[in-house]
Amino acid sequence: MINKKKAAILVAALVVLAAAAMIVVFKGQADGQVVLKPKATGPTLNLAQAAQPAQPPAKPAEPRPQPAIVGQPMADFTLPVYQGGTLTLSSLRGKNVLILFPRGYAAENYWCTICNYRYVELAELEKAQKIREKYNLEILVVFPYARDIVKAWLEALPGQLETVRATKNPADPAALDEKAKIRMERFRQLFPADYKLEKGEILAPFPILVDGERTLSKKLDLFRTEWTGSKVDQNIPSVYIVDAAGVLQFKYLGQNTVDRPGYDYLLKVLEVINSGK
Repeated sequence: MINKKKAAILVAALVVLAAAAMIVVFKGQADGQVVLKPKATGPTLNLAQAAQPAQPPAKPAEPRPQPAIVGQPMADFTLPVYQGGTLTLSSLRGKNVLILFPRGYAAENYWCTICNYRYVELAELEKAQKIREKYNLEILVVFPYARDIVKAWLEALPGQLETVRATKNPADPAALDEKAKIRMERFRQLFPADYKLEKGEILAPFPILVDGERTLSKKLDLFRTEWTGSKVDQNIPSVYIVDAAGVLQFKYLGQNTVDRPGYDYLLKVLEVINSGK
């Protein structure tokens, strides 16, 4: 039998242990710690994970480019038309289709002068020679921008043509410094013809396709946020010719803004296509 003295010591020890346990619990609560008693069933709560903020869902990956292959059918597409409505490529079956992808911006708030000149040049060619009728042709111009930006591009054409003419034909060429003279000669080579649009005149003889979501431009791997050192949303200047059966017969992707086939060359390509050779 345990004597009274030993029993008293045992009781005192148990009291001390209980007091120490209470101190630990109260100290943990004072420090902001949470003590959870796991339930008999269900997963154990991970406090570190619970403290993490919810992560936003991952963005879907960009669609993989599917470049068009010469000699194979051109993949169909549908885009809004600036002039109104929408256009589906397959709706033009029975006609040759010339699809042009101008660069658009060459720098922030600055349009590609060469692309714009070539656009006006083609419009003048159609006006003079009726090439769409002559070559059983439709011409599509695709921009990787929303409609308001396409509108701004069209509205900027008259002023840009005036700048080209003024650079080519300064009032006093002898007064130019060396840099300005070099620019004058370069413009004379790149832009041999003089075109003019009245202020406010909108030149839109061909369907202008609004690829604001860049679905077609990205699918063909043409859209860039940087190209030839220029960091701006733009397309690589490109040309596609699809025959009346919907087969891609010609493709050009630019290496720079100057390097592109002339319209005399493209019309010869159309002659070959129409001849069936």
